[in-house]
Amino acid sequence: MTSEPRSPPVVPPLHSPKSPVWPTFPFHREGSRVWERGGISSRDLPSPLPTKRTRTYSATARASAGPVFKGVCKQFSRSQGHGFITPENGSEDIFVHVSDIEGEYVPVEGDEVTYKMCPIPPKNQKFQAVEVVLTQLAPHTPHETWSGQVVGS
Repeated sequence: MTSEPRSPPVVPPLHSPKSPVWPTFPFHREGSRVWERGGISSRDLPSPLPTKRTRTYSATARASAGPVFKGVCKQFSRSQGHGFITPENGSEDIFVHVSDIEGEYVPVEGDEVTYKMCPIPPKNQKFQAVEVVLTQLAPHTPHETWSGQVVGS
């Protein structure tokens, strides 16, 4: 029972990358030539609007504690991920993001909804609808579920 001394395992040395790495966070400067070459399109830029995922806890808490409003879906584009609600009181249309819609149906024009409001930074002069719930589907209009199934109402 002789035990021979074991040598430590051979670990390959670390090498630095051969090409330089340039930071691109959050995106290239407006004055850079990347825009002219078409390296970045405008749809690759981060949205300035707070989604359910990026909204701060305090903004979410304030919106949740606020009153519930009623309105009608004016327009909603599933492919673009947003739309607008016309408030029941007739004031200015309110923006709604796809992440703030609760329920199984994609809103269409004429759907009655309830929602709460959250200010849009940085100036907090405009509002967006949050916690949007479809209360009455528009009659005689086909509705689509988020999974893609079309259902007649």
